[in-house]
Amino acid sequence: MLSTVLESNGSREGVVDFNQIVRNAELGRRYADKLVKVWLLQGQEIWLLIHVEIQAKSEDTFAERMFSYNLRIFDRFAKPAISLAILCDTSPKWRPNQYSFNYPDTSLNFKFGTVKLLDYQNRWTELEASDNPFATVVMVHLKTQQTTQKNEERKTWKFSLIRRLYELGLQEKDIRNLYRFIDWVMILPEALEAEFWQDFQEFEQERTMSYITTGERIGYKRGQQELVLRLLQRRVGELPEEVTKEVQALSREQLESLGEALLDFTEIDDLLRWLRAHR
Repeated sequence: MLSTVLESNGSREGVVDFNQIVRNAELGRRYADKLVKVWLLQGQEIWLLIHVEIQAKSEDTFAERMFSYNLRIFDRFAKPAISLAILCDTSPKWRPNQYSFNYPDTSLNFKFGTVKLLDYQNRWTELEASDNPFATVVMVHLKTQQTTQKNEERKTWKFSLIRRLYELGLQEKDIRNLYRFIDWVMILPEALEAEFWQDFQEFEQERTMSYITTGERIGYKRGQQELVLRLLQRRVGELPEEVTKEVQALSREQLESLGEALLDFTEIDDLLRWLRAHR
């Protein structure tokens, strides 16, 4: 899951760790994103609880889990929360938006908002015209899905999307942050990655600017390893030292594959089987 901090104009934010609210239950370990409380600049406290779930694959129990999180927020704060699901999967028909049940004298119909990133395939022109950084995030996500097993095409799109950051006139820190995201998501085989890096260096030289250094790129791969390791620990528990070293020895392509596969892991044996199959 991605941690989400929502900003509100004219307010200050107070962030509550959702992991303090959600406990283990029959559905298995549950992890959720950040919960944000805001204050007006005048100092008046208002409650705007927004629960955001980012879901990368279809899941039969997802709607029930959305209800469970919302209920636990209400149980903790005695105030309602807005629940929003960002669906990043590849299934056009999977669109959960409610959880309901009916029993004698008792019924429930819980609805939540959804954003299906796949729908933006038909709104590409709108994304290109936007200077909102999240438009770039959606573009990267869609092109990463579309270029699976198409490495040359992915290399072309990776360069195009990064060049777009400069053309938008973003500040250096924003270019660095979005570059880090693109580099993490749009992983290339090492040979193509070397070609891309050479093309990118030439591009920066032509623009007489250099924002991304070789040292930073090495740091990005270390960051990718650390992120995958943290996600694995949340999915299957503490990792033995020898397993950690094996994950750290994976190539960029293998890290990408493991990052997708770990969404289905429930115990450490799942990880061990994956590692044996990819040696």
